[in-house]
Amino acid sequence: MQRLLIIGCGDIAQRALPWLVRHYRVYAAIRSGTRRNELRAIGVTPLMVDLDRPRTLKRLAGIANLVLHFAPPQASGRTDRRMQALLAALSGGKILPRRLVYISTSGVYGDCGGAWVSEERPPLPQTARAQRRADAEARLRQFGRRRRVAVPILRAPGIYAGDRLPLERLERGLPLLREEEDIYTNHIHADDLAAIAQAALSRGRAGRIYNASDDSVLKMGEYFDLLADRSGLPRAPRLPRAEVEQRLSPAMLSFMGESRRLTNRRIKRELGVKLKYPEVASALAGLLPEVA
Repeated sequence: MQRLLIIGCGDIAQRALPWLVRHYRVYAAIRSGTRRNELRAIGVTPLMVDLDRPRTLKRLAGIANLVLHFAPPQASGRTDRRMQALLAALSGGKILPRRLVYISTSGVYGDCGGAWVSEERPPLPQTARAQRRADAEARLRQFGRRRRVAVPILRAPGIYAGDRLPLERLERGLPLLREEEDIYTNHIHADDLAAIAQAALSRGRAGRIYNASDDSVLKMGEYFDLLADRSGLPRAPRLPRAEVEQRLSPAMLSFMGESRRLTNRRIKRELGVKLKYPEVASALAGLLPEVA
């Protein structure tokens, strides 16, 4: 049985674990010991490491044939120091992984003015968060070429699920852009992202980029209107951008400064993925009870 190492055993990894433990011998790099017994109970071997402490990463060298990397970069800077330390540790092993699947973000494309975006579009990250992700991608692709490791990269947009919906924003009555200034957003259900990662473990091509997005074509306001209508909350007020900028934090505003529509043909044609939740509207109908 092939050995699989998971870096970042959070929500998406946990959704994939029931399938993964049936097909691989699974190791999970974790920072805290609070989940060790829980992971062992489902057949996962936990490894105590800290991506911010490079010395602890040495135990990962040569341990796995495959790697699923879900962990984000550190919270500041323009380079991914965590990825740099991890790749150095993996390079120190006598045996390198054959394939490393990385979950990145569609934010690396930057603002595309609402255009359709395929994987051939060059990245142009505009926020520090996206620049760290672009740096991680570049390091990984260089590592893959130099060490002959297949590195498929999944660029994921906004992830949602029944317990990952921005209802609090609606409850707070925070404003959105008026329709003529609104931006296109992209989405993927957490279960579908887990399934795409699983498919990339066996079928992802070396150095290949995949837009891990669903089929929805939605502006941000349309998405929040769907949420409001399904949950029985008031729709968010629509205001001109100048007024919205006065009422929201820079972090929230950063998501309103980039508009794009992702194509997803590659995940279907090359990875053979059939989305369980192809559109947000139909998914929300099952996730939220209808309110009269």
